[in-house]
Amino acid sequence: NNMSPIESVKSVLSQYATFSGRASRSEFWWFQLALIFAVVLAGIVSVIIPIIGMIAYLVVAFGSLIPNLAVWVRRLHDTNRSGWWYLLVFVPFGGIVVIVWCIFKSNEGTNNYGSQPGNSPSN
Repeated sequence: NNMSPIESVKSVLSQYATFSGRASRSEFWWFQLALIFAVVLAGIVSVIIPIIGMIAYLVVAFGSLIPNLAVWVRRLHDTNRSGWWYLLVFVPFGGIVVIVWCIFKSNEGTNNYGSQPGNSPSN
């Protein structure tokens, strides 16, 4: 199903360290956008009030590390790929491959990692 931005962030944070299962495109991409927004906001605050901005940035960076990794793994699962493929981000141009895989639509129905999130095949 297509999740709203708020639903997506709540879903990812409620599955803080859940590396099993699947994440729809909307859940994944809305969370990524929210994370970028939080980092930019912390950067703006750090220009205005450096110490508060740096603390905010560190909270966002360290607080989102595990849930962000977990949603990347679940998104790869949704395309019927192992989460271990995420390690490609550590080789040149591998990150581009992983991002492209995350753009692909969900693997319809049940795959090796569980049933499709929601009912819509356009996830």
